[in-house]
Amino acid sequence: MMRYLIWFLRIVLFLLLLGFAVRNVEPVTLYYYFGYEWTAPLVLVILFFFALGVMVGAASCLTIVFRQRRQLASYRRKYDVPDVHL
Repeated sequence: MMRYLIWFLRIVLFLLLLGFAVRNVEPVTLYYYFGYEWTAPLVLVILFFFALGVMVGAASCLTIVFRQRRQLASYRRKYDVPDVHL
C-alpha cells in the first residue's frame, strides 16, 4: 500500500513540475559583464542554476569527506588500527 502512495506522490510532483515548466517558457535575458548576454526560457535558466547549485554543494561536501578520510587513514597508521570494513 505504501508503494502505491509513494508512486502517487511521485506522479503528482512530476505533474506539478511539468505544469511549472509549461507555464514558464517565456524567454528571459541574463546580462553578464563585458556585454555578454544569454537568452533562454525561464524554466531552463532556473533548471541550470539549480543544477549548478547542486554541483557546488556536492563538491563542497566531497572536500569534507576526503579530508575526513585522510584523517582517518593517518589515525589508523598512527595507532595501528586494522582497516576493517563492516
